[in-house]
Amino acid sequence: MNRAISDFQNIFFIGVAGTGMSAIAQYLAGIGKNISGSDRYFLPGTSNETKEKLEAEGIGCFLQNGEGITDQTDLVVVSTAVEDTVPEVQKAKQLNIPILKRSELLAMIAASKRTIAVGGTSGKSTTSAMLFDILAYAGMQPSIISGAGLVSIIQQGKIGNAKVGAGEWLVIEADESDGSIVQYHPEVGLLLNVDKDHQEIDELMNIFGIFKNNIQKLFVVNQSNPLSKQLSSNSRQDFSTDENSMAGYIAKDFRQQGLSITFNIQHNPGQSRMATFDLAAIGKHSMENALAAVAVANQLGVDLEACAAALKNYEGIYRRHQMLGNKNGVWVIDDYAHNPAKCAASIAACQHIAPKVVAWFQPHGYGPTRFLRNDFVKEIAAVLRPQDEIWMSEIFYAGGTAVKDISANDLIADMKALEKNAFFVSDRNEFLETARPHLTNDCVLLLMGARDPGLEYFGKEVFEKL
Repeated sequence: MNRAISDFQNIFFIGVAGTGMSAIAQYLAGIGKNISGSDRYFLPGTSNETKEKLEAEGIGCFLQNGEGITDQTDLVVVSTAVEDTVPEVQKAKQLNIPILKRSELLAMIAASKRTIAVGGTSGKSTTSAMLFDILAYAGMQPSIISGAGLVSIIQQGKIGNAKVGAGEWLVIEADESDGSIVQYHPEVGLLLNVDKDHQEIDELMNIFGIFKNNIQKLFVVNQSNPLSKQLSSNSRQDFSTDENSMAGYIAKDFRQQGLSITFNIQHNPGQSRMATFDLAAIGKHSMENALAAVAVANQLGVDLEACAAALKNYEGIYRRHQMLGNKNGVWVIDDYAHNPAKCAASIAACQHIAPKVVAWFQPHGYGPTRFLRNDFVKEIAAVLRPQDEIWMSEIFYAGGTAVKDISANDLIADMKALEKNAFFVSDRNEFLETARPHLTNDCVLLLMGARDPGLEYFGKEVFEKL
């Protein structure tokens, strides 16, 4: 289908409550399309916060029984999780309505705007949000389609993962996990990092190589990451946290005090162009994400001082090191970390807050956990201090035909063999009471996991019962 987004007006989303789907649905509603959708979580007589927020944006929400698809529908959108056997897909086919995957639709939207696509195996949502905030501060009125809710937008009573601005720039996340990143041909591309996640390194390098070749004008790469550095096309437009790098943008003098970080960014090292950044964020990875956003924004005309002023007010994104509060001397932090590099970085960031970190992690998917088992053990074990602890509950199972031949307890056993403080509690609902004796009056309780929609409620529950 070689068509443009302007060809469609009445668009229906199957699985509209999903983070990726709801973001596009809201964006399209914001530019004047008639949007509706269904979701398995929309149940009769049951309140649903996502449904209510979608309806507030003028998006019609239906039960997943096909009633929302009519002969007036001119496009049906499905996520990768929606199979051809779903009755709504069958109805769309019977009515000869075109069906697109979410990624195909996002590529179509990206082609209609001056688009900045943010790629990499870690940090896409945070960097996208930071870049959006910088461009907004600079008066460029950008749009965003994100994989996570921006706190600044959530506070307006919205889901927070999309916003339509009057300007010409659109910021999107380009996902490598399903290979869909190769469909985008953005004006600006940003590559944050390449680490083992979802796929083997060789396949990831191939995918990101195609992404690089699809960029129309500006491709900015993280020189600090050995694999992403291999894809650099012009080091003077890249960024790095290594002062000995040839990159054009360097971040240095990192300091973390509690829940905030400070660092300097210099453009063209050796020259006087430098700005100091103060963010309400934690971890060196937050500095790297900010540096990436600044490197792009500066090349689009926003000076370093304006970038620093914008990020001083950065409020973060949902479930990315989200501080739930402090109770009885325990800081509770909820994080979306779900691959080895992210989990290790999340734990390391929390070590600046208190003398002890008690980290809990729920892996998702038997296949991904099996694929990354050794990497999880290696990365997490390497970052744990003698006083820190890692806890895990059983792997999240979303359904399907997965072979359940691995347990989170296998990873815990591997870490115990490395003499790490590692513990397994199968049912996460029993975690807090089991771990309570391990919580001191000056520690961080870090909760990590992704994909499971119940995790956001689990975090709040843990804090309430602490």
